[in-house]
Amino acid sequence: MKTVHQFAPAKINLTLHVTGRREDGFHLIESFVAFADIGDEITVARHDGFDISVSGPFAPLLQNEKNNIALEAAISFVNGFRDCLPGVHVDLVKNLPIAAGMGGGSSDAAAVIRALAYLVDINVSRTAAGQLAVGLGADVSVCLDPQASFMSGIGNIVTTLPALPEIYAILVNPNIKMLTGAVFAALAVPGAIRRDEEGLKPEHAFVDAHDLAGFVGSCRNDLEAPALRMCPEISDVREALLARDGCLLARMTGSGATCFGLFAEKAQAQRGADYISAKAPRWWVKPCRLS
Repeated sequence: MKTVHQFAPAKINLTLHVTGRREDGFHLIESFVAFADIGDEITVARHDGFDISVSGPFAPLLQNEKNNIALEAAISFVNGFRDCLPGVHVDLVKNLPIAAGMGGGSSDAAAVIRALAYLVDINVSRTAAGQLAVGLGADVSVCLDPQASFMSGIGNIVTTLPALPEIYAILVNPNIKMLTGAVFAALAVPGAIRRDEEGLKPEHAFVDAHDLAGFVGSCRNDLEAPALRMCPEISDVREALLARDGCLLARMTGSGATCFGLFAEKAQAQRGADYISAKAPRWWVKPCRLS
């Protein structure tokens, strides 16, 4: 039986500005996004119906989930391209924490779309794939082509950016789930949404890791403040990253609770991750490269 494998990398919001809120309740954002070389694993195969198997370190947290977005992506693909398949089996290796601000579910869904397009040899246009993605969730669009990008609108408008310079990160999650909707709801108080007078989209290729970190440092993550009120341990995570030798910047990604620290050298990121893991064994800690 032919199978197709796809990697579903962690999505890292280096910046995240919330610039408004639509009448339907969706927030408008601007976000500079990178992808890590760690993530989930997706394998798809032809099947008589639709089902999914989940393994990996975070699989137990999905056991009671009735509507897995990876399986929803498979169903949406088959419905969108009629008669291409009788059904799909999805195998998901869940390596990333759940509800951690790294777009794990969205990246899984995008990986399913890519894998199925290859499986049935359909040249899925960016427009068609984008329509599928938007129907599954705002973050799925940027995950379809996982490379440095700029998201705007509700996350559905994606612009590819120049390749990043060599840059490494430590990702740390205190093993606390943060529901995106709840964090956005905590932001929705008078005066909380800041409307930037000029866009903060990267307009040039960064020279090196220091150049990139300088730009990121001039921006912000507007969800960090409400997330901190809900989960004060995020501050401990960020401080642990900032204290590591060579850390250029530390910030929360997405709606949290994962934080990232940026490093110019791989060895610095590895040493820092080893140190944090030893000091806080309850936390999920991974060094990675960003692209």
